[in-house]
Amino acid sequence: MKDFLKIDSVVTICITLVLLFLVIGSIHYYVNDRNLMAANIQQAISAGINPLTVRCSYARTDDAVCVAYSFSGGTSSTPKK
Repeated sequence: MKDFLKIDSVVTICITLVLLFLVIGSIHYYVNDRNLMAANIQQAISAGINPLTVRCSYARTDDAVCVAYSFSGGTSSTPKK
């Protein structure tokens, strides 16, 4: 009975550690992705490129702003004279 309790506690600790590392890894990936996107948008602004284009290159396929932007032909929303 004592051996079973040792194995059970080790398995519980291992599963907890794996889940903890998955959560930490996901958070790190998300934060790093957002920081890289912000840096690329800043570079685009300084180079005179539309920052919405850079934002949409990082977006998922169901992002409403980028879907509307792509349907507009990838142009800015300012009216032409």
